[in-house]
Amino acid sequence: MPEQPTPPERPLPSMPPGPHLSGGGRAPEDGAIAATGMGGAMDLATEEGASLRKGPGGPDGSGPQDRPRSLWSDAWRDLRRNPVFIISALVILFLIVISLWPSAIASGNPLKCDLAKSQEGSQPGHPFGYNGQGCDVYTRTVYGARVSVTVGVCATLGVAILGSVLGGLAGFFGGAWDAVLSRITDIFFAIPVVLGGLVLLSVVTSSTIWPVIGFMVLLGWPQISRIARGSVITTKQNDYVQAARALGASNSRMLLRHITPNAIAPVIVVATIALGTYISLEATLSFLGVGLKPPTVSWGIDISSASQYIRTAPHALLWPAGALAVTVLAFIMLGDAVRDALDPKLR
Repeated sequence: MPEQPTPPERPLPSMPPGPHLSGGGRAPEDGAIAATGMGGAMDLATEEGASLRKGPGGPDGSGPQDRPRSLWSDAWRDLRRNPVFIISALVILFLIVISLWPSAIASGNPLKCDLAKSQEGSQPGHPFGYNGQGCDVYTRTVYGARVSVTVGVCATLGVAILGSVLGGLAGFFGGAWDAVLSRITDIFFAIPVVLGGLVLLSVVTSSTIWPVIGFMVLLGWPQISRIARGSVITTKQNDYVQAARALGASNSRMLLRHITPNAIAPVIVVATIALGTYISLEATLSFLGVGLKPPTVSWGIDISSASQYIRTAPHALLWPAGALAVTVLAFIMLGDAVRDALDPKLR
């Protein structure tokens, strides 16, 4: 048979300069050729080759999946989407501002009174009227926020620090320390708060806020202590704590680096809710005459003095009582929102 003519060889297309492949060829700069699992190569679009080089996520190769979110970042994301948290946070922020700078919205003097205007109603420049002593109710309501918020914040900080330290140590070390502290907390739980305030504060003659704060810390720390103790006992049983102990970590390192950051969430929730409770407790003790005393400006003092004029001048009672109710409700709502965000079981 006659031989078939051999077809002429086609010249290979010239490859642009670029990085060499493992087989000796060159790859385009756009990364349009990628190695397959069988040792060959396949053509890719320019955008696909670029995405393979950059990796998942954004243009710089970083994305949400590269940085896992922690409990606190997840909680903050949930809080920003919670309208209850936003409303309560705005109310609390407003209270903090007027506590620091009450003269910004109230130019009068809360201690300046005129008996000639006793129990008068709303007037231009005095929207809340006057109380039984002829004092401007609006000015006293604004200035009363400073004392009430200060007492609540200081008492909450003292209770949270003392209760967390004692309860955390008892839960971590256990043994005799835990048994003794548990019995002491049982004794304090048996003391009625209001009755204890009537007994302890009735012998105090100081008109400052510190005796009231000290009383709240004295009777309030057992609740936080129980919460901190239970949270530490649960946290120290986790695998990462046991691994740190096996690697020779000291007790202080395990407490500060591993246990405290993961056990503090329940304490924050309880302390946030308790802050509103302490504000109402201060008003209750001042109303009963054993808390803050004049000339201190407080919502509890104003409610106590206006209670005898409730029929003839109800506005003198309603405005400070309304401010107290809104403040307590705001802190309770904030605590509920924080609890929902920090508790993974509620998601």
